[in-house]
Amino acid sequence: MLLSLPIHLNRLTQLSDQQKLNLQSWDGEEATSLTCKSLQARFGAVRGFWSSPLLRDVLATKLDEVYSLQESIEICAGSMDSHRNPVVMSEKTAPARVISAVSIHNLEIDGKSYQTDSWTNVPSSILSLIPRRLHLQPSHPVSLTRQLIESRFPSPTYIHYNNLSPVVTVAQNFDSLGFPTDHPGRNRSDTYYINKNTVLRTHTSAHEADIFRQNASEGYTISADVYRRDAVDRSHYPAFHQMEGARLWDRRKVPGGDIAKAVWDDLAKMPIDDLEVEDPNPTVHPERNPLQAEHHSIEEVEAVAAHLKRSLEGVVVELFSKGKQAAASANSPEPLTQEEPLRVRWVEAYFPFTSPSWELEVFWQGDWLEILGCGITKQDLYINAGIPNHIGWAVGVGLERVAMLLFSIPDIRLFWSQDERFLSQFTTIDKISRYKSFSKHPACYKDVAFWLRSSSSSAGGGLRSNARDFHENDVMEIVREIGGDLVEDVRLVDEFQHPVSRRKSLCYRINYRSLERNLRNEEANDMHESVRGELVKWLGVELR
Repeated sequence: MLLSLPIHLNRLTQLSDQQKLNLQSWDGEEATSLTCKSLQARFGAVRGFWSSPLLRDVLATKLDEVYSLQESIEICAGSMDSHRNPVVMSEKTAPARVISAVSIHNLEIDGKSYQTDSWTNVPSSILSLIPRRLHLQPSHPVSLTRQLIESRFPSPTYIHYNNLSPVVTVAQNFDSLGFPTDHPGRNRSDTYYINKNTVLRTHTSAHEADIFRQNASEGYTISADVYRRDAVDRSHYPAFHQMEGARLWDRRKVPGGDIAKAVWDDLAKMPIDDLEVEDPNPTVHPERNPLQAEHHSIEEVEAVAAHLKRSLEGVVVELFSKGKQAAASANSPEPLTQEEPLRVRWVEAYFPFTSPSWELEVFWQGDWLEILGCGITKQDLYINAGIPNHIGWAVGVGLERVAMLLFSIPDIRLFWSQDERFLSQFTTIDKISRYKSFSKHPACYKDVAFWLRSSSSSAGGGLRSNARDFHENDVMEIVREIGGDLVEDVRLVDEFQHPVSRRKSLCYRINYRSLERNLRNEEANDMHESVRGELVKWLGVELR
């Protein structure tokens, strides 16, 4: 497991002055042979010390001030799995690659150093995912899904951008797309901040303005890992993969400046796929799906919308014809046959960056499922990028969502598994295989109930960097940091407001379940006690 050293100065408050002195009193020879039990013996006064990633990270940061980076890694790694198997780390067994901070004040990601500040909230568990780049691993289901979609957007018309850094500026991630300053997506409760001006991208659109500005091709796709603080369940993960695409036409370059004719001419060259399409609504509607009348004519939008829909219908055919073949080869009992044509339908939608906008749904395994969102790109994005003469369409799709349908993968955590029993099931886009479960382990449910501070609310958070502000995503983050992929889901099961004090009580149910092995009750208890302790320390709650 890749480790990353920590970043938060304020986390040092969890250690007493005497404990900090104890840290400084260690000598280098002792540091290289520490076990988790010796750490716990020295710092046993801290609840859940050896199973708390937050406190482990603080320890490693402090050590890094005193000792070498290698020694700090060994100490931190030595306590990584201590609740299962205490280990002693040596130079031979210490992780070969480190991806984060080498001091309290700086964070290193992909070979670049970033200064941290009071806005920094990205934990080591998230930093450890950055080098994985699942969308570039040739036979990984996320990568296979990307490859299938890309096959419908050939070069040289389309350039495929798959290696863009996940570290972007606040201006790229929010300002370039017109996010209001008070938009909830800017909150530290939703976004991982490296510092006040730098974040881990929350969507691939963070690169859109830069690519528009480059104006290097008539179309493009971007595939990338994106990061958001989110719920813990089988369909949400703080790191996931998006793919977006766009097609543009330049009024100055088409014959006679006639955009509509140029688009229809391009459309005539595209194949017509065999599928049933439901599209009952007009292309534009003044209230539900408005035309950008100050920039586009209805004729232009009709043409661009037709090109968009033909392009994306082809993507659905590419994906789900392979999915049907996989189902047939697996003798699936689900309600679909090879003879049935694929069915899709277009649904009016709203997205902040396109108008008119649509969602595309596919009828799959007996139900209508939303696959992607798309529309005619807002002209302000072109204007702000310095290409005001362009018009075009844009599309966005979640790769895990499609891959879960295509490969019948039931839990999003599986995508991050490094178990060969999972990875070996997938090979190439020429042979799509349905996931075969290699283990089924029992769930272990545990509840944690607490009173919020009187000044908190269950929807708190906001833009402030006060660690005591409450937001549900903070609960999710603490559980993830401690339990990692051993937690299947976290659900709010009860809330209560005291009739006199008006204080609010919340109860969350945590499902501890490994995808790869049986989880002992003792392990779950240790993790759960650490969760309880961290909730008190970081959120200021009162346990019930």
